[in-house]
Amino acid sequence: MIKVTILYGHPKDIKAFETYYAETHLLLAHTMPGVSKMSLTKFIAAPDGSKAAYYRMAELLFSSSEQMQQTMASQEGKATAADLANFATGGVTMLIGEVENILLQ
Repeated sequence: MIKVTILYGHPKDIKAFETYYAETHLLLAHTMPGVSKMSLTKFIAAPDGSKAAYYRMAELLFSSSEQMQQTMASQEGKATAADLANFATGGVTMLIGEVENILLQ
């Protein structure tokens, strides 16, 4: 599986970010074809209790690299990516990785 991780920096206005994220951006993200799973995280602190390096994280899973590329090249994928500029005032970092599952016994 391929995972796209989106790390959101701390926004200038948290309330505005959260409202737009929930009411607009996530609705766009849910229209993207080929996403196997989406996981959202809101960070509460760094391990030492200080402010986390990032504000939020979104993880999108795809069955293959080809599927991820098709999704991101789709009209819905392009619209979702372009929408980041409308609310992510703290900046965005995107990473793409291959998931390695390890079973713990």
